Amino acid sequence: MGPKTKQSWEKLNHMKRELKKRKTEFKLRKIQDASSSKELPVVVKKQLSTVSIAIPGSILDNAQSPELRTYLAGQIARAACIYQVDEIIVFNDLGDEENAYTAATEERKKLKSCEQLVTLLQYLECPQYLRKHLFPIHNSLKYAGVLNPLDAPHHLRKDDTFHFREGVVLTLPPKPGKGSYVDVGLAKPVIVDRVLEPYYRVTVKLNSTETLSNRQYGNVVSPTTPKLESGKYWGYTVRVAKSLNEIFTKCPYSGGYDLTFGTSDKGASVDETEFSEKKYNHCLIAFGGLQGLEFALENDNALNVDDVSLLFDYYINTCPKQACRTIRTEEAVLITLAELRTKLKSGTST
Repeated sequence: MGPKTKQSWEKLNHMKRELKKRKTEFKLRKIQDASSSKELPVVVKKQLSTVSIAIPGSILDNAQSPELRTYLAGQIARAACIYQVDEIIVFNDLGDEENAYTAATEERKKLKSCEQLVTLLQYLECPQYLRKHLFPIHNSLKYAGVLNPLDAPHHLRKDDTFHFREGVVLTLPPKPGKGSYVDVGLAKPVIVDRVLEPYYRVTVKLNSTETLSNRQYGNVVSPTTPKLESGKYWGYTVRVAKSLNEIFTKCPYSGGYDLTFGTSDKGASVDETEFSEKKYNHCLIAFGGLQGLEFALENDNALNVDDVSLLFDYYINTCPKQACRTIRTEEAVLITLAELRTKLKSGTST
């Protein structure tokens, strides 16, 4: 066998380099396969626990003047904000023949109880800088000047620094490739990540950096995101139930309310009721009007029960030693939320 030529040596070295390269690639592939084969952690999406209260619109009829009707709604809104209520349901407890949407007098036609209560509650929940966009002049808001502000965490002032803000989409046409302009209560409108219809109320998460033109950008997020990410209370929603049964049948939460309370002076004493820090995902607390929840049941033909307490997990009296003959609904809301605050324990769905 003759001596190896220069060409054969070069060929041999090339083969060695290729073999070394393949070995290296094989080792890298094994490392990648091993890392990818590791079990990934299961990410459980956090869900918020919620508290809802149901109030009959007829409570406004018990107020002696339009100013007091307005102030009464403000008391309900303040109580809901103090105790971080997520949903307020305004329900009709007067039945089909004589309900909150019909009235015998012209004044009642102008100020229908359920509609007015809903309008006032929504008005109070809305940050002040958005009201001029979302609430035109209306008879229901004629005496809004008597209302005490909620001063809720999402009612931010211009100089407040927080990465979430409530806003309304403006009519300014968006630039090509850009999203809509949104008024979030700052000196300049914010440009969001999508094009939206004007006058929509949105929740915006502001970007941490500004452009050279000092233009602020942000992303539209779910209204529940601020509370999920920061833990701050972010206001309540308001919905209408045309009857007592619609409180339950029109529930916006998947699976409905898993813990329900009815309140009445005929209920079991809250002092003698065992709760054991009852856990819940979606809690409902229902209040009656001047004649109680029993009256609402009588006027609801869709419910086939004779005892209103059967509709709830607990039917309780939250002020069992009252000295007054009756407790007004707005007073019962504060008393009940204060009593239940330490007795309930929110939980998350799994």
